[in-house]
Amino acid sequence: MAALTNLIIKPPQNLCSTTKLNTAFSYGYNPKLQSFFPNKPKITLPARFITKASAATSNVKDGSAGGGAAKTNKEEDKVQHIHTVAEFEAALRDAKQKLVVVEYAASHSKHSSNMYPFMVNLSKTCNDVVFLLVMGDESEETRELARREKIQKVPHFSFYKNMEKIHEEEGIGPDMLMGDVLYYGDNHSGVVQLHNREDVEKLIADHKEDQKLIVLDVGLKHCGPCVKVYPTVLKLSKQMDNAVFARMNGDENESCMQFLKDMEVVEVPTFLFIRDGEICGRYVGSGRGELIGEILRYQGVRVTY
Repeated sequence: MAALTNLIIKPPQNLCSTTKLNTAFSYGYNPKLQSFFPNKPKITLPARFITKASAATSNVKDGSAGGGAAKTNKEEDKVQHIHTVAEFEAALRDAKQKLVVVEYAASHSKHSSNMYPFMVNLSKTCNDVVFLLVMGDESEETRELARREKIQKVPHFSFYKNMEKIHEEEGIGPDMLMGDVLYYGDNHSGVVQLHNREDVEKLIADHKEDQKLIVLDVGLKHCGPCVKVYPTVLKLSKQMDNAVFARMNGDENESCMQFLKDMEVVEVPTFLFIRDGEICGRYVGSGRGELIGEILRYQGVRVTY
Protein backbone atom coordinates (compact mmCIF):
# COMPACT_ATOMS: atom_id res chain seq x y z
CA MET A 1 0.00 0.00 0.00
CA ALA A 2 1.01 3.62 -0.31
CA ALA A 3 3.19 5.12 2.35
CA LEU A 4 1.32 6.69 5.23
CA THR A 5 2.98 10.00 4.44
CA ASN A 6 0.07 10.54 2.02
CA LEU A 7 -1.98 11.25 5.12
CA ILE A 8 0.05 14.23 6.22
CA ILE A 9 -1.88 17.34 5.38
CA LYS A 10 -2.02 20.83 6.83
CA PRO A 11 -4.81 21.01 9.43
CA PRO A 12 -7.57 23.55 8.78
CA GLN A 13 -6.99 26.92 10.39
CA ASN A 14 -10.52 27.48 11.69
CA LEU A 15 -10.57 24.61 14.18
CA CYS A 16 -12.04 25.34 17.58
CA SER A 17 -9.47 25.63 20.35
CA THR A 18 -9.04 22.81 22.83
CA THR A 19 -6.49 21.55 25.33
CA LYS A 20 -2.87 21.77 24.26
CA LEU A 21 -0.75 18.63 24.53
CA ASN A 22 1.48 20.06 27.25
CA THR A 23 -1.28 21.60 29.36
CA ALA A 24 -2.45 20.00 32.59
CA PHE A 25 -6.04 18.88 32.33
CA SER A 26 -8.73 19.79 34.83
CA TYR A 27 -12.17 18.38 35.42
CA GLY A 28 -15.51 20.06 35.98
CA TYR A 29 -16.57 17.88 38.92
CA ASN A 30 -15.25 19.47 42.11
CA PRO A 31 -17.03 18.31 45.27
CA LYS A 32 -15.68 18.94 48.75
CA LEU A 33 -12.93 16.43 49.32
CA GLN A 34 -12.43 14.83 52.69
CA SER A 35 -9.06 14.91 54.38
CA PHE A 36 -7.71 11.38 54.34
CA PHE A 37 -6.10 11.48 57.76
CA PRO A 38 -8.53 13.35 60.06
CA ASN A 39 -7.27 14.55 63.43
CA LYS A 40 -9.80 12.53 65.39
CA PRO A 41 -10.20 8.97 66.63
CA LYS A 42 -11.25 6.22 64.28
CA ILE A 43 -14.99 6.31 63.65
CA THR A 44 -17.21 3.26 63.60
CA LEU A 45 -18.37 2.61 60.06
CA PRO A 46 -21.87 3.94 59.33
CA ALA A 47 -24.61 1.61 58.18
CA ARG A 48 -24.20 2.56 54.51
CA PHE A 49 -20.68 1.06 54.56
CA ILE A 50 -21.41 -1.81 56.93
CA THR A 51 -23.98 -3.26 54.56
CA LYS A 52 -21.65 -3.08 51.59
CA ALA A 53 -17.99 -2.24 51.97
CA SER A 54 -17.32 -3.44 55.51
CA ALA A 55 -19.37 -6.57 55.09
CA ALA A 56 -16.31 -8.04 53.44
CA THR A 57 -14.50 -8.04 56.79
CA SER A 58 -16.61 -10.96 57.93
CA ASN A 59 -16.48 -12.56 54.50
CA VAL A 60 -12.70 -12.71 54.09
CA LYS A 61 -11.66 -16.34 53.92
CA ASP A 62 -9.25 -17.64 56.52
CA GLY A 63 -5.64 -17.13 55.51
CA SER A 64 -6.31 -14.20 53.18
CA ALA A 65 -4.04 -11.99 55.22
CA GLY A 66 -1.20 -14.33 54.40
CA GLY A 67 -0.70 -12.86 50.96
CA GLY A 68 -3.68 -13.82 48.83
CA ALA A 69 -6.13 -11.29 47.42
CA ALA A 70 -9.16 -10.55 49.61
CA LYS A 71 -12.32 -12.50 48.83
CA THR A 72 -15.98 -11.81 49.44
CA ASN A 73 -18.74 -14.37 49.72
CA LYS A 74 -21.35 -11.98 48.40
CA GLU A 75 -21.94 -13.08 44.84
CA GLU A 76 -23.55 -9.78 43.88
CA ASP A 77 -20.65 -7.74 45.29
CA LYS A 78 -17.60 -8.29 43.08
CA VAL A 79 -15.56 -5.53 44.70
CA GLN A 80 -12.59 -7.00 46.55
CA HIS A 81 -12.08 -5.47 49.99
CA ILE A 82 -8.40 -4.98 50.78
CA HIS A 83 -7.20 -5.14 54.41
CA THR A 84 -3.42 -5.56 54.07
CA VAL A 85 -0.56 -4.53 51.83
CA ALA A 86 -0.05 -8.19 50.91
CA GLU A 87 -3.67 -8.47 49.73
CA PHE A 88 -3.27 -5.29 47.68
CA GLU A 89 -0.15 -6.48 45.91
CA ALA A 90 -1.63 -9.94 45.34
CA ALA A 91 -4.75 -8.44 43.75
CA LEU A 92 -2.65 -6.34 41.35
CA ARG A 93 -0.52 -9.34 40.48
CA ASP A 94 -3.50 -11.67 39.95
CA ALA A 95 -5.20 -9.15 37.64
CA LYS A 96 -2.35 -9.44 35.12
CA GLN A 97 -3.32 -7.33 32.06
CA LYS A 98 -6.79 -6.42 33.32
CA LEU A 99 -7.58 -2.89 34.42
CA VAL A 100 -7.64 -2.56 38.22
CA VAL A 101 -9.67 0.26 39.80
CA VAL A 102 -8.87 1.00 43.44
CA GLU A 103 -11.10 3.22 45.56
CA TYR A 104 -9.49 4.62 48.69
CA ALA A 105 -12.25 5.56 51.12
CA ALA A 106 -12.73 6.49 54.77
CA SER A 107 -15.56 5.90 57.21
CA HIS A 108 -16.07 9.63 57.84
CA SER A 109 -16.45 10.47 54.12
CA LYS A 110 -20.04 10.71 52.91
CA HIS A 111 -18.88 11.11 49.32
CA SER A 112 -16.90 7.85 49.58
CA SER A 113 -19.93 5.95 50.78
CA ASN A 114 -22.09 7.51 48.06
CA MET A 115 -19.67 6.39 45.35
CA TYR A 116 -19.36 2.81 46.58
CA PRO A 117 -22.77 1.49 45.37
CA PHE A 118 -21.98 2.86 41.91
CA MET A 119 -18.64 1.03 41.90
CA VAL A 120 -20.47 -2.17 42.89
CA ASN A 121 -22.79 -1.75 39.90
CA LEU A 122 -19.80 -1.26 37.60
CA SER A 123 -18.21 -4.43 38.97
CA LYS A 124 -21.30 -6.39 37.90
CA THR A 125 -21.21 -5.18 34.29
CA CYS A 126 -17.45 -4.78 33.65
CA ASN A 127 -16.28 -8.37 33.89
CA ASP A 128 -12.82 -7.61 32.50
CA VAL A 129 -12.10 -4.98 35.18
CA VAL A 130 -11.01 -5.68 38.76
CA PHE A 131 -12.40 -3.38 41.48
CA LEU A 132 -10.75 -2.98 44.88
CA LEU A 133 -11.78 -1.03 47.99
CA VAL A 134 -9.32 0.17 50.63
CA MET A 135 -10.78 1.68 53.81
CA GLY A 136 -7.92 3.92 54.86
CA ASP A 137 -8.98 4.29 58.48
CA GLU A 138 -9.71 0.59 59.00
CA SER A 139 -6.31 -0.23 60.49
CA GLU A 140 -2.75 0.96 60.77
CA GLU A 141 -1.82 -1.28 57.84
CA THR A 142 -4.38 0.30 55.49
CA ARG A 143 -3.20 3.73 56.68
CA GLU A 144 0.34 2.73 55.81
CA LEU A 145 -0.82 1.56 52.37
CA ALA A 146 -2.50 4.92 51.80
CA ARG A 147 0.66 6.76 52.85
CA ARG A 148 2.76 4.62 50.55
CA GLU A 149 0.44 5.39 47.62
CA LYS A 150 0.45 9.10 48.60
CA ILE A 151 -3.32 9.29 49.13
CA GLN A 152 -4.22 12.60 50.78
CA LYS A 153 -7.95 12.96 50.23
CA VAL A 154 -10.87 10.60 49.64
CA PRO A 155 -12.53 9.33 47.65
CA HIS A 156 -9.43 8.68 45.59
CA PHE A 157 -9.42 6.35 42.57
CA SER A 158 -6.23 4.80 41.21
CA PHE A 159 -6.09 2.82 37.95
CA TYR A 160 -3.52 0.07 37.36
CA LYS A 161 -2.49 -2.21 34.50
CA ASN A 162 0.26 -4.80 34.74
CA MET A 163 0.90 -3.61 38.32
CA GLU A 164 1.68 -0.10 37.04
CA LYS A 165 -0.37 2.94 38.00
CA ILE A 166 -1.64 4.55 34.80
CA HIS A 167 -4.10 7.13 36.12
CA GLU A 168 -5.64 8.56 39.29
CA GLU A 169 -8.51 10.87 40.24
CA GLU A 170 -9.80 12.64 43.34
CA GLY A 171 -13.35 13.69 44.12
CA ILE A 172 -14.94 12.49 40.89
CA GLY A 173 -18.59 11.61 40.39
CA PRO A 174 -20.24 8.52 38.86
CA ASP A 175 -20.15 9.81 35.27
CA MET A 176 -16.42 10.51 35.34
CA LEU A 177 -15.70 7.18 37.01
CA MET A 178 -17.64 5.36 34.31
CA GLY A 179 -15.80 7.34 31.63
CA ASP A 180 -12.44 6.44 33.17
CA VAL A 181 -13.31 2.74 33.35
CA LEU A 182 -14.42 2.72 29.70
CA TYR A 183 -11.41 4.72 28.55
CA TYR A 184 -8.70 2.78 30.36
CA GLY A 185 -10.31 -0.66 30.41
CA ASP A 186 -11.92 -0.87 26.98
CA ASN A 187 -10.17 -3.80 25.30
CA HIS A 188 -13.01 -5.70 23.64
CA SER A 189 -15.32 -3.05 22.22
CA GLY A 190 -16.04 -2.06 18.64
CA VAL A 191 -13.32 0.60 18.84
CA VAL A 192 -10.06 -0.67 17.31
CA GLN A 193 -7.09 -0.07 19.60
CA LEU A 194 -4.01 1.19 17.71
CA HIS A 195 -0.57 1.00 19.32
CA ASN A 196 1.79 2.08 16.54
CA ARG A 197 2.02 3.41 12.98
CA GLU A 198 1.90 -0.11 11.54
CA ASP A 199 -1.51 -0.66 13.17
CA VAL A 200 -2.81 2.46 11.43
CA GLU A 201 -1.48 1.31 8.04
CA LYS A 202 -3.09 -2.12 8.46
CA LEU A 203 -6.45 -0.59 9.43
CA ILE A 204 -6.40 1.63 6.33
CA ALA A 205 -5.47 -1.31 4.09
CA ASP A 206 -8.26 -3.45 5.58
CA HIS A 207 -10.90 -0.86 4.69
CA LYS A 208 -9.73 0.42 1.32
CA GLU A 209 -12.07 -1.82 -0.62
CA ASP A 210 -15.21 -1.27 1.46
CA GLN A 211 -14.48 2.50 1.46
CA LYS A 212 -15.78 2.89 5.00
CA LEU A 213 -15.02 6.13 6.79
CA ILE A 214 -12.36 5.60 9.47
CA VAL A 215 -12.81 7.77 12.56
CA LEU A 216 -9.50 7.83 14.42
CA ASP A 217 -9.71 9.20 17.96
CA VAL A 218 -6.28 10.57 18.93
CA GLY A 219 -5.74 11.45 22.59
CA LEU A 220 -3.52 11.08 25.63
CA LYS A 221 -3.71 8.76 28.63
CA HIS A 222 -4.31 11.55 31.17
CA CYS A 223 -6.59 13.76 29.09
CA GLY A 224 -9.85 14.81 30.75
CA PRO A 225 -11.64 15.83 27.52
CA CYS A 226 -10.52 12.55 25.89
CA VAL A 227 -12.11 10.58 28.72
CA LYS A 228 -15.24 12.72 28.58
CA VAL A 229 -15.95 12.08 24.89
CA TYR A 230 -14.98 8.40 24.81
CA PRO A 231 -18.37 6.98 25.93
CA THR A 232 -19.85 8.75 22.88
CA VAL A 233 -17.21 7.18 20.62
CA LEU A 234 -17.97 3.77 22.09
CA LYS A 235 -21.72 4.18 21.56
CA LEU A 236 -21.29 5.42 17.98
CA SER A 237 -19.07 2.43 17.16
CA LYS A 238 -21.99 0.16 18.01
CA GLN A 239 -24.58 2.21 16.11
CA MET A 240 -22.80 3.20 12.88
CA ASP A 241 -22.18 0.18 10.66
CA ASN A 242 -20.87 2.31 7.79
CA ALA A 243 -17.94 3.70 9.80
CA VAL A 244 -14.91 2.20 11.53
CA PHE A 245 -13.87 3.66 14.88
CA ALA A 246 -10.33 3.46 16.23
CA ARG A 247 -8.24 5.22 18.84
CA MET A 248 -4.61 5.88 19.69
CA ASN A 249 -3.03 7.33 22.83
CA GLY A 250 -0.12 9.46 21.70
CA ASP A 251 1.83 9.03 24.93
CA GLU A 252 1.64 5.20 24.88
CA ASN A 253 5.03 4.89 23.17
CA GLU A 254 7.45 6.72 20.85
CA SER A 255 5.81 5.38 17.70
CA CYS A 256 2.44 6.81 18.72
CA MET A 257 3.94 10.17 19.65
CA GLN A 258 5.76 10.35 16.32
CA PHE A 259 2.48 9.60 14.56
CA LEU A 260 0.87 12.58 16.34
CA LYS A 261 3.74 14.80 15.21
CA ASP A 262 3.46 13.56 11.62
CA MET A 263 -0.28 14.28 11.65
CA GLU A 264 0.42 17.74 13.16
CA VAL A 265 -1.84 17.01 16.10
CA VAL A 266 -1.31 19.82 18.62
CA GLU A 267 -4.52 19.55 20.65
CA VAL A 268 -6.46 16.58 21.97
CA PRO A 269 -8.80 14.97 21.47
CA THR A 270 -8.38 15.18 17.71
CA PHE A 271 -10.52 13.02 15.42
CA LEU A 272 -9.03 12.20 12.02
CA PHE A 273 -11.48 11.21 9.27
CA ILE A 274 -9.82 8.85 6.78
CA ARG A 275 -11.21 7.44 3.56
CA ASP A 276 -9.35 5.70 0.71
CA GLY A 277 -6.06 6.10 2.55
CA GLU A 278 -6.28 9.89 2.85
CA ILE A 279 -7.37 12.28 5.58
CA CYS A 280 -10.50 13.99 4.37
CA GLY A 281 -10.97 16.10 7.50
CA ARG A 282 -10.53 16.41 11.23
CA TYR A 283 -12.42 17.60 14.30
CA VAL A 284 -10.74 18.94 17.44
CA GLY A 285 -12.81 18.92 20.60
CA SER A 286 -14.98 16.83 22.91
CA GLY A 287 -18.45 18.04 21.98
CA ARG A 288 -20.81 15.11 21.44
CA GLY A 289 -23.12 16.91 19.00
CA GLU A 290 -20.28 18.45 17.03
CA LEU A 291 -18.51 15.10 16.69
CA ILE A 292 -21.64 13.35 15.43
CA GLY A 293 -22.25 16.20 13.01
CA GLU A 294 -18.74 16.00 11.59
CA ILE A 295 -18.96 12.23 11.13
CA LEU A 296 -22.26 12.59 9.28
CA ARG A 297 -20.83 15.40 7.15
CA TYR A 298 -17.90 13.29 5.98
CA GLN A 299 -20.33 10.49 5.19
CA GLY A 300 -22.13 12.79 2.78
CA VAL A 301 -25.01 13.85 5.02
CA ARG A 302 -25.81 17.55 4.84
CA VAL A 303 -25.47 19.05 8.31
CA THR A 304 -26.40 22.59 9.36
CA TYR A 305 -25.31 24.16 12.63
